Amino acid sequence: MKRLTLIILMSFVLSLFASSLFAADTFDLVIPLPLTGKTAKFGEIMKKSYEMAAEEINAKGGIKKKKLNLSFEDSGAKPETARAIVEKLIDTNKQPIIVGEYTSSCAKAVAAVSEERKTPYLIVASADDAITMNNYKYVFRQNPVNAHYSDGLIDFINKIVKPKTMAILYESTAFGTSGSEAMEKDAAKGGIKVLLKEKYEAGSVDFKPLLSKVKAAQPDVIYMVSYVMDASLFMKQIKELRIDAKLFAGGAAGFAIPEFIDNAKDAADYAVTPTLWTPQLKYPGAKEFAEKFKKKYGDYPSYHGASAYSALYVMKDALERAKDWSQDGIRTALKATNLMTAFGPVKFEDKEGYQNQNFTDTLVLQVIKGELETIWPEKVANKKYIYPIPTWRERR
Repeated sequence: MKRLTLIILMSFVLSLFASSLFAADTFDLVIPLPLTGKTAKFGEIMKKSYEMAAEEINAKGGIKKKKLNLSFEDSGAKPETARAIVEKLIDTNKQPIIVGEYTSSCAKAVAAVSEERKTPYLIVASADDAITMNNYKYVFRQNPVNAHYSDGLIDFINKIVKPKTMAILYESTAFGTSGSEAMEKDAAKGGIKVLLKEKYEAGSVDFKPLLSKVKAAQPDVIYMVSYVMDASLFMKQIKELRIDAKLFAGGAAGFAIPEFIDNAKDAADYAVTPTLWTPQLKYPGAKEFAEKFKKKYGDYPSYHGASAYSALYVMKDALERAKDWSQDGIRTALKATNLMTAFGPVKFEDKEGYQNQNFTDTLVLQVIKGELETIWPEKVANKKYIYPIPTWRERR
């Protein structure tokens, strides 16, 4: 009996030893993402992109010879769930860095937890300006903020469309609200009068009462800040109501992914949207990532995917420069980041009231013959923009 007990004890000790050795050979990273719910499509794009980056990193020796062990937890785009996930990752898993999330409301919740626990958080695709305007030391954002999302679009509107009036429609979330406010300010700077600014509840099935107000106002530009299902429905119902305008424009997000065209069909034609990235950009590794993603999944990735893919390389760079893998060691290394990625240059700066914020140029896409094409700035365009756009009566 004693011999059996000793054997069991030795086996247990050996298994613990083996487990500790395995753990020492890996860097475990759990990423919170919306994998169910209305923003799951974005979560899936980002998940696939993270996985591609992790595969490449491990194929090249990992991070300081440690394998990057990647896994995900579904937040369902619910801030309280995202917060609970990250509390567990920091308090129980002792994960020294947080990467991920998608919606601004979830990123806000995660940022608050990360700052409370003094754990670095790398934001990848959440745009609400307020997130990096709280004097947080541990929160870093790789993607541009809402205030700059439409820089390229506003330039296109002012130089090519030259409208006098605009209507702004936006979903009542942190992303929608901050996006609408940013566009309202940009319109005022360009001398464009906002005739109508209306919010709506995400996931609505009938926008016609709201769009009837838009039709009565007759704005030159209709600007919508929406996720993909709402973006598609807006354009389909605009077509049904035969609402003409000089330009139909989206605020990125739902307008900047192939599913927008898949859902809206020909109602999406000629719509424009800002984007943070396109496969045509000349950043090192951008084309290779885009082609690899398309070969594997059938479509080119959106900017969400490119940012997610690049975020793991930003993390890898910081971990390899950090004096140690403590929370403060990683924070200090992230602060000193100056890296060119497939998403573009990444450098976290304190300016314009933001802290630890990356600033990059934004571009404009237009739906041309059923594809999202880069049209602006002209120096990086792969297609000539189509303007003026035909009226609904003139379209087939």
